Amino acid sequence: MTTGGPPTPPSPPSPPSPFLTVAAAAAAAAPAPAPGGEDVLLDVRDVWQKLGGNQILEGVTLQVKDRVRPGLVTGQVVALLGPSGVGKTRLIRLISGLDRPDRGNICGVRACALPAGSVGVVFQSYPLLRHHTVLGNMMVAGIANGLPREEAKTKAEMLLKRFGLDQRADFFPAKISGGQRQRVAIAQQLMRQKQLLLMDEPFSGLDPAALDDVIKLLIEVAHMDELNTIVVVTHDIRSALIASDTVFMLGRERAADGRVTSGARIKHQYDLVAKGLAWRPGIEREPEFRELETEVKEHFRSL
Repeated sequence: MTTGGPPTPPSPPSPPSPFLTVAAAAAAAAPAPAPGGEDVLLDVRDVWQKLGGNQILEGVTLQVKDRVRPGLVTGQVVALLGPSGVGKTRLIRLISGLDRPDRGNICGVRACALPAGSVGVVFQSYPLLRHHTVLGNMMVAGIANGLPREEAKTKAEMLLKRFGLDQRADFFPAKISGGQRQRVAIAQQLMRQKQLLLMDEPFSGLDPAALDDVIKLLIEVAHMDELNTIVVVTHDIRSALIASDTVFMLGRERAADGRVTSGARIKHQYDLVAKGLAWRPGIEREPEFRELETEVKEHFRSL
């Protein structure tokens, strides 16, 4: 039998969890899902940078989305086109975390920050240690990224074979070609997988055969993992269109007399997947490719 007495007052509501409050704020700040359910892998928002009093970048905004093809592992190859001196290299230094923007935000997968060292970068000079062999350079990269020596050696040998460099493993950098040095530099970045790889002018100074090999290599590396993204910084329009699924054009505003009146921003964007021009070997021979190439060249002159 229940004894009488005043009813027990209801318990006051619990205060909101600080964890949930932070999580909700993070979700609100995260980039919205890209159209078609494609995840955003790289989000550059309103990035500005000034050097020596000159406005180099002015409100640069771009998104790289995860390309999905049912039944196929599909990475991303994104081209950043622009004339020399427009600020392309400055932008990849910001994305890599080597420099900080004056204003704006740069995020990676799931809106995470991109600290220095989390992004692979291959600059135009392909610096290799001249007193180490090709295999030695690979191992140095692996050990520097935390791999035990034997594991670094095993992985280096595997990558050299995959990149067609196993017969050059004992050569010193001065004894291999520029194209081979470039392949070593790319392979070094894969010693510890980094899903965002930035490449500065990878098509520069290559003969036609070496150029074809580099384009095929970039596509192969991108397609090693669904979330792999290669950003190619170049002024080679044809190679960019052949290799990429997305093209961004970085340029500046100009006055009627041709004077530059602003820092650089994204002036044009091409989705080659939507145009049916991505992932098609020999696409450069098709009329629609040549039409797009002509259009991009016209825009390039005004950058």
